[in-house]
Amino acid sequence: MTELEKIKESAQYIKSQIGSFKPEIAIVLGSGLGELADEIENPVVLEYKKIPRFPVSTVPGHKGRLVFGKLGGKDIVAMQGRFHTYEGYMMREVVYPIRTFKVLGIENLLLTNAAGCVNASWNAGDLMLITDHIKLASDNPCRGENMDELGPRFFDMSTAYDKSLCALARDVAREKGITLREGVYMLFTGPSFETPAEVRLARILGADAVGMSTVPEAIAASHMGMRTLAFSCLTNMASGILDRKLNHEEVLETGERVKDSFQALVKEVVRRW
Repeated sequence: MTELEKIKESAQYIKSQIGSFKPEIAIVLGSGLGELADEIENPVVLEYKKIPRFPVSTVPGHKGRLVFGKLGGKDIVAMQGRFHTYEGYMMREVVYPIRTFKVLGIENLLLTNAAGCVNASWNAGDLMLITDHIKLASDNPCRGENMDELGPRFFDMSTAYDKSLCALARDVAREKGITLREGVYMLFTGPSFETPAEVRLARILGADAVGMSTVPEAIAASHMGMRTLAFSCLTNMASGILDRKLNHEEVLETGERVKDSFQALVKEVVRRW
């Protein structure tokens, strides 16, 4: 069975569970941000482990399920928990759900993550609109045989983060009085947090935040022509900026502290998408 056939098998199972429901937008909820799924109206929940061929999330704070329903008046599906290469997955496996969404007919993707703040003039707890990314990791979700039915072998990445959606996010943040930073997200594979030297490198290269996700999904979405918008919750100052050790508990705690403003931003963006 080819990879595309496996994706179609997953999509067919999902269709059998949700009936005539057709999500317009897929939302990926990162560490500490999964509670947004509790805002979804008339939810239908599918656990990853019950979906044929689907990966399974192993990270604390990631529930590992799809939630279908309405958010901001739109029909959506939210991933409560994503996949990472540090769990042992290849990038092609990390983006398996994104490709499944495309096969389901979803053309819009909203990505969120918890990230380390590299920009020393910002603060932990800030929200950042991702306008571009840097990936130095050698793996790529489109590495290997191309699935021509989903997208071309070679594809443009200059508009990976949709400019009109970025403009919408700015408008919503301004109207709601939410401070929304804008910047470049740099992928590190983890699970170790970055060293102070790596954070200095990221800053030299032009990054404002560092993290262990999002970039593979954005690449796969670009390959398939999906419109993508992405936010980072800057849950901690990156290594070396403050004189203290980093830990995952701080990531979850900060996500909890800023969840109200984050949820308000996402819900209104979705409503006006």
